[in-house]
Amino acid sequence: MPDSSTGSTGNTARPSRRTVLAATAGVTTALAAAGTVHAAAGPSAPDDRKLRALISRMTLEEKVGQLFVMRVYGHSATDPDQADVDANLKEIGVRTAAELLAKYRVGGIIYFAWAHNTREPHQIADLSNGIQKASLGLPRGLPVLISTDQEHGIVARVGEPATLFPGAMAVGAGGSRSDARTLGRIAGRELRAMGIRQDYAPVADVNVDPANPVIGVRSFGSEPDAVARLVAAEVAGYQGAGVAATAKHFPGHGDTVDDSHAKLPYIHHTREQWERLDAPPFRAAIAAGIDSIMTAHIVVPALDGTEDPATLSRPILTGILREELGYDGVVVTDSLGMEGVRTKYGDDRVPVLALKAGVDQLLNPPSLDVAWNAVLRAVRDGELTEDRLDTSILRILRLKAKLGLFEDPFVGHAGVDRTVGTRPHLAAADRIAERTTTLLVNERGLLPLSRRGRPKLLVVGADPASPSGTTGPPTGVLAGALTELGFTATALSTGTAPSAATIATAVAAAREADAVVVGTYNVTAGSSQRTLVERLLATGTPVVAVAIRNPYDVAHLPGVPAYLATYSWTDVELRAAARVIAGEVDPRGTLPVPVQRADDPATVLYPVGHGLGYRRRHTGAAHPV
Repeated sequence: MPDSSTGSTGNTARPSRRTVLAATAGVTTALAAAGTVHAAAGPSAPDDRKLRALISRMTLEEKVGQLFVMRVYGHSATDPDQADVDANLKEIGVRTAAELLAKYRVGGIIYFAWAHNTREPHQIADLSNGIQKASLGLPRGLPVLISTDQEHGIVARVGEPATLFPGAMAVGAGGSRSDARTLGRIAGRELRAMGIRQDYAPVADVNVDPANPVIGVRSFGSEPDAVARLVAAEVAGYQGAGVAATAKHFPGHGDTVDDSHAKLPYIHHTREQWERLDAPPFRAAIAAGIDSIMTAHIVVPALDGTEDPATLSRPILTGILREELGYDGVVVTDSLGMEGVRTKYGDDRVPVLALKAGVDQLLNPPSLDVAWNAVLRAVRDGELTEDRLDTSILRILRLKAKLGLFEDPFVGHAGVDRTVGTRPHLAAADRIAERTTTLLVNERGLLPLSRRGRPKLLVVGADPASPSGTTGPPTGVLAGALTELGFTATALSTGTAPSAATIATAVAAAREADAVVVGTYNVTAGSSQRTLVERLLATGTPVVAVAIRNPYDVAHLPGVPAYLATYSWTDVELRAAARVIAGEVDPRGTLPVPVQRADDPATVLYPVGHGLGYRRRHTGAAHPV
């Protein structure tokens, strides 16, 4: 149902011209008071003089609000479901997004699938329009910068029928800057069509630790220069489509065994190591004109001896990012609800310290009331100056102007239909995925499987919860894709920790199959997934293993005769793996990270660049660019 605040009827959610003019009248008047508003084709960016005039008319409370990017529950800005009203009242003290804007005057809102913001593209467009109308209808109302985490791969907030692409490590396996630009351009166009104009992507972390629990396949790889090239390409794609890209997580979250969602990680790189390993992708993003950079809740003692998390570190955010790297765009925190930033200071101190460190946008505090009032109190008490707030607000308004939000913040259903999940976009995602699938092992040419020689396939393995917006489960997606390609494939979910009874069932079924495809998920030395694979191998039925998340699984399963890496269990990557298994396409991916021996981590089993193909063999080859 269209959001009641959009003024939409029939099959369009775009407000009438009269509604747009009425909603934006206050902004236009304020800008005009400072000088002529340009009406050239495409977004026109008001100069700083006009933006400062807007800031001068804001109350202190409105200024504080502009610094926050907040979650809100519901599919509608004014009429969410009762369960979402209840959640908003419990967590934020308001009923709806419109009430959130009226009470706190927040400058940004972040969409999540779990907050029921992203049911389907038309609804998302309606929600975006409702948010903009609610904000612009307030005294001195300003457009809202709507954001989300659409990394693709294992992190995506907007699902099907929008186009979903392979994640970063898969793109790293493909190694193509052109593919990275294409991904950013198409994804950016689709987000913008739904009213989302800031994407918290790409991940610029260099994943040098295979045990990293929070980054992993969200990173393009372990080689700083390769990551830098792909980050810059994806930034160009997103921003060329009119969506602000966000490089994250500064100063680099790639070498930690701790998850900053749950605790405060330490990274013990020296300054020289940081310059060599972590800095290149961020330098490349800045050189590419990145619109925003997200901070990391990590401690890097070599960069700040106080051991404050980077989000709260003036030496890191102002000293290094602003002054040394010369970045003057928007700096946004990672979620302030994560334990990594809450460990050392209370929720009332975190937003104030982040602003003092050099942050502009405060993302998703656990209690907006506590955070908002803490910043307000810090200004009134003299700990923060109003000029300091104005500096960040000017950066935020510059970005809103660049994105065209002052000219026309609204979107329509017709634009959604022309753009989101179109056949050419879906085909592009499939082609990119085909270039990422990596064949690590292929003894005696087991792959590709023959439909005539091995028509009956059993697909078993881990079925983790599907990434947002994909159909899943992985065994079902693989079996369905293989059946469409001419096999008779049966799916049997065995889970990430199969029991003895489950393993026995799978073994019995394997004896009746011509070949078994087994999906593995983060295999460890003591994992019962290893037992499953070993028992399947003992049947004598050919076994093809597919690492559906980390490519490191292969090190724990040395007896498998054929092994593929997909870097994620999203539909687009699993369908590509099925085409590789069937021989419809040649595997072209090469490892963007090294795989060490399980029994000797100092020894590399498969180096960066390793990858096999059906019509060629190579290992250690450079990535194509």
